[in-house]
Amino acid sequence: MRTPSRRTRIFLAVLLIYVAGISWLLWRVVGDIDPRYRESAEEAQVEIAQLMATLVEQDVIAGAIDTRRLEPLFRALYAREFSAQIYNLHKQKVELRVYVTDRSGRVIYDSTGRALGADYSRWIDVSRTLAGSYGARATRDVEGDPLSSVLYVGAPIRWAGEIVGMVGVGKPVQSFGQFVEDARERVIWVGAGSAAALLVLALIVSVWLVRPFGLTADYIRWLRTQRGFHPLRMLRRAAAMGRAAVQEMGDALTGRNYVADYVQTFTHEIKSPLSAIRGAAELLQEAGMPPEERERFLANIGRESERIQQLVDRMMELTALETRRVLDQVQPVALGALLREAAAGAAPAAARRGIVFDVQGLREDIGEVHAEGDPLLLRQAVGNLLDNAIDFSPEGGTVRLSLRLQGRRGVIAVRDQGPGIPAYAQAQVFQKFYSLARPHSQKKSTGLGLAFVREIAALHGGAIALGNAEGGGALATLILPLK
Repeated sequence: MRTPSRRTRIFLAVLLIYVAGISWLLWRVVGDIDPRYRESAEEAQVEIAQLMATLVEQDVIAGAIDTRRLEPLFRALYAREFSAQIYNLHKQKVELRVYVTDRSGRVIYDSTGRALGADYSRWIDVSRTLAGSYGARATRDVEGDPLSSVLYVGAPIRWAGEIVGMVGVGKPVQSFGQFVEDARERVIWVGAGSAAALLVLALIVSVWLVRPFGLTADYIRWLRTQRGFHPLRMLRRAAAMGRAAVQEMGDALTGRNYVADYVQTFTHEIKSPLSAIRGAAELLQEAGMPPEERERFLANIGRESERIQQLVDRMMELTALETRRVLDQVQPVALGALLREAAAGAAPAAARRGIVFDVQGLREDIGEVHAEGDPLLLRQAVGNLLDNAIDFSPEGGTVRLSLRLQGRRGVIAVRDQGPGIPAYAQAQVFQKFYSLARPHSQKKSTGLGLAFVREIAALHGGAIALGNAEGGGALATLILPLK
């Protein structure tokens, strides 16, 4: 039996969590329907109980309760004929129940005639009402049958400020139970339908994200290549494309496509220096090679090896940055001092090509401006921008480094005197492994420096931009929020 792959297990786990979450939400909502309906019914019954107690109080004489008026009243009420269509409920009779007890809890009137003379003093609605509190209970008419439950609420009967009895008003739960069942059924259908629709939408969006041209376009393109009408073949093709879409969505969820693209691009970048090293090594094995040629090939191997090492180091640094969501430790960083330090560090590389730094824009007072962040990372970011500017500047050129304030943000600008950024490259300069040939050497870098700077800027809540400056050259702008 074939064991599911790790990405399939992860995808199924995500799907299971989604289903479990929706099921738990539906269970909570459905379980909350019945209590909410009971609360609504109880609120109405409280008012009816108070009304009946007020009616009975009109006939209290010297503390004695007279219920003779209630008998004909409820006989006529139960005999009434009516037809009321309440949504899906067709109501044709009154199901309200009323009983009256004296101050000891003994029933002196029952509209149903079944409990007359019974001792109700132990029922919670009676005992609490006679004690001056609010009392309510739910009792089953038939033991073991939850559908026979009746909800009772009580109201006190007073005479001369003293409680001399109580009125209990009952309502069968079954009378509003149909509303509860209808509400439950509708919630379940709506919830299940919404969950299914969201799942389908997620599938469509995921497929659209991992396949920009969409399954529909692929399917239509395939149909155009077919001759004749073959329903079974078309169905099999659709099923195969659906399986591929689910697999691609699993890849997207687990990040496999990202890793595959990363590895593929890295392999492509490292292929050229490896080929150069291999070629030089094969030539070095030939007998009788002149010493100067041997030295040239050895230097070539060293240079390409260093290029691979730089690529690996940069990639590891960038990967480490991409996995970080926040800075582990932050501290105030004086931006002016940081830029002067970065310029001093890049000065030897600039001097080898006769390039000078123009740092006149760094006033002493602006060195007091601080950003909150990691000084090492910010130093690396500025260093990368300076390295880029040096690489693209002409021999004997000038690199201008400046810092200015823009509200509560510090704007670090690095400008060179090079040829600028071609129009075709402006949208790709921050992509990993993308690099332009240096004017003086016609060689490319690792293509990870600007991506590295972008990650650092994002970690600090800032931004990085690179474009062409007015009057020529490229202008890199690193914007950082100030402390």
